[in-house]
Amino acid sequence: MAFEGLSDKLDLAFKKLKSKGSLTESDVKEAMREVRLALLEADVSYKVAKDFTQTVTQRAIGEKVMESLTPSQMVIKIVNEELTALMGGTDSRLAYAAHPPTIVMMCGLQGSGKTTHCAKIAHYLKGQGHRPLLVACDVYRPAAIKQLQIVGSQAGVAVYERGTDADPRDIAREGVQLAKDKGYDYVFIDTAGRLQIDELLMQELRDIKELVHPHEILLVIDSMTGQDAVNVAGTFNSDLGVDGLVLTKLDGDTRGGAALSAKAITGKPIKFVGMGEKITDLDVFHPDRMASRILGMGDMLSLIEKAEQAFDDRQAAELEAKMRENRFDMNDLLAQIDSIRKMGSVKDLLGMMPGINKQIKDVDVDEGAFNKIEALINSMTPKEREKPDIINPSRKKRIAAGAGQRVEDVNRLLNQFKQMQKMFKQLSQGDKRQQRSAKMMKKNSAKMKKRRR
Repeated sequence: MAFEGLSDKLDLAFKKLKSKGSLTESDVKEAMREVRLALLEADVSYKVAKDFTQTVTQRAIGEKVMESLTPSQMVIKIVNEELTALMGGTDSRLAYAAHPPTIVMMCGLQGSGKTTHCAKIAHYLKGQGHRPLLVACDVYRPAAIKQLQIVGSQAGVAVYERGTDADPRDIAREGVQLAKDKGYDYVFIDTAGRLQIDELLMQELRDIKELVHPHEILLVIDSMTGQDAVNVAGTFNSDLGVDGLVLTKLDGDTRGGAALSAKAITGKPIKFVGMGEKITDLDVFHPDRMASRILGMGDMLSLIEKAEQAFDDRQAAELEAKMRENRFDMNDLLAQIDSIRKMGSVKDLLGMMPGINKQIKDVDVDEGAFNKIEALINSMTPKEREKPDIINPSRKKRIAAGAGQRVEDVNRLLNQFKQMQKMFKQLSQGDKRQQRSAKMMKKNSAKMKKRRR
């Protein structure tokens, strides 16, 4: 999980502060020394780490903090605010042209995830009702055009390409014209990358920029490369001029330095972060939410947003009615598993809950558990899914064999399902009791009013 090492070290530093009833100036400075070391180990640039801890120290040794009832919490609050400011302070949205199409030029080194994230962002925009077009301008890397076509297909987005013999400048210009003619409101130009920055690469990018006049230039950088990624960002920005950053592979075993240093060094906001390999594994970057996650405070807003995207309103209402009437069956369970899968990995979802991320740090969450449940349910007949009570020993054997599992696994699923039904029944009975109590209170109130008359 991203920032795991940094979160652990910051947690240790803050535990020492919490153990003290009151804080002295030396307590704060000692804690900030540990914070600075934690940032440096996370591959944050030395200048950024130094400036950050100096700012926090100056604010933390103020009179209001020292005299507050919970000075350690005040220090943590200051760290949270400064971390948010360090990563940009406020959310930065993708540009939208007054007269579409909005032209977005994607650039970066080879292997940074540029082509994949063209499709990811286009998929995200399509979900918001936009019509994006992908333009394949990387004619040098083997299979780059094919890769864009594949990820474009996964995203359900059109791709314009002319093959490897055409000039990238012509392809970019023609792609923009096609978008105007066909009514696409976003154009993503997937430019060529290199293994390292060179003059040929930069000149081609400058030429494309001059030809199509992009409304937004996004630089895609690989978080796994740490501080090198930030140095690359600085060079691209000075040579080309970028408007925003896309950080990829932030779900991996990354130390997080790129996310914390990028805005401070380039002055450009992080707009999106890639959190996995699926086309849906893309998050809009929120500095305040990321700071909260780094400090172990969770990220309930992002969790709620993911749930809203995954769960259809009509289906949610139908499910609620079934739960109240105790009509929840195996088909409903299968549908809920599918919705949860759309939200991302279970461990990441649990990590967004305040207080949970520290508890599950060393827990091996079995992401394949859903596969086993799905296989068992899919091995049942339609009647068995609707009425699991009819599943007898011979049916259990058939279901287990069809799913490639044991009878014990079938028994475990049925027992868990019975527990769920029991819980839903108790909830519905509680609702009925509340409704009866409300009616009784209403009747008693009416009687009292009659007596007063």
